[in-house]
Amino acid sequence: MKLTLTLPILVTILTHALIGGCNCKIVQFIFGDSLSDVGNNNFLSKSLARANLPWYGIDFGNGLPNGRFCNGRTVADIIGDEMGLPRPPAYLNQSLTEDVILEDGVNFASGGGGILNETGTYFIQRFSLYKQIDLFQGTQDLIREKIGSKEAEKFFQQARYVVALGSNDFINNYLMPVYSDSWTYNDKSFIQYLMETLRAQLILLHSLGARELMVFGLGPMGCIPLQRVLSTDGECQDKTNQLALAFNKATSELVVELSNTLPNASYKFGDAYDVVNDVITNPGNYGFSNSDSPCCSFGRIRPALTCIPASTLCSDRSKYVFWDEYHPSDSANELIAKELIKKLGFLNPNQTDASPPTPAATGPSSDEVGR
Repeated sequence: MKLTLTLPILVTILTHALIGGCNCKIVQFIFGDSLSDVGNNNFLSKSLARANLPWYGIDFGNGLPNGRFCNGRTVADIIGDEMGLPRPPAYLNQSLTEDVILEDGVNFASGGGGILNETGTYFIQRFSLYKQIDLFQGTQDLIREKIGSKEAEKFFQQARYVVALGSNDFINNYLMPVYSDSWTYNDKSFIQYLMETLRAQLILLHSLGARELMVFGLGPMGCIPLQRVLSTDGECQDKTNQLALAFNKATSELVVELSNTLPNASYKFGDAYDVVNDVITNPGNYGFSNSDSPCCSFGRIRPALTCIPASTLCSDRSKYVFWDEYHPSDSANELIAKELIKKLGFLNPNQTDASPPTPAATGPSSDEVGR
């Protein structure tokens, strides 16, 4: 029997063959909260958690707000740069296309989001981890239509995944009496609830192709400026820090278990608690002069929560551990990222022995296009 190929069918076959043989780049898919958000919340018009005003982004690219809750880069930005991976654009970025996804990956992180769906509800709009995974599934559908199921499976299985949530589940849920979780659970049962939810989410991600995945641990949450100013003596809140340590221990055990039991899974736990705690306790040893108040603040009015145009900036942003009441500065994020890289021995997955190192990105990336 003679097989006749119409032009559209021939083009489709050739397109799939060419893409299938192009050795698609290894990219990142990032799931997180405001510590990793690169602009998703800026597109959520009703969200109360947005980094869309000066002085956010003052030390990044063109110095304009880009959705990062920082003066510069996030930890995920820096780790990705060091590994030679492209910076994934925000999922809601208007320039996102299938080609951009194949080239750069996607960042689903959302300020105020948590492991639990109920976390951060008073921000009105934010993506919980389950919602972010749901958006990722939609992204997979687009890529399958673009390059075919077989190549899409390969693309997603060779990608790198980051899951970095949990602090909001405490600070903007369990530790606030307006949330029912604060009186429904005690410390131990709440962390167990978090672990049961996170386990299901990580297993779901594995079923969607996640093989190389890192889960970030929590830092000393009780030492962020907001927690200090709400305490009676201005010191770190030990209860909050103990919750972070308990979360890290449980998450580390969960990650090891899943890495040992899920087929072909290489799951790692990124724990920078000790180094961040030491930076806060002994800032001078790391080149910082202030580790207890934000660089961007509203004078004597504390807490101002977010950085706004009327805020005043510290004289040297590189000397402050914290940028605003919640989030570390670019300098602190660089220190945290380098500690995680050293601990986990990250390498550039896109680099062969014969190819030269990929330089770290220094200017605006694709997630800033169209802003």
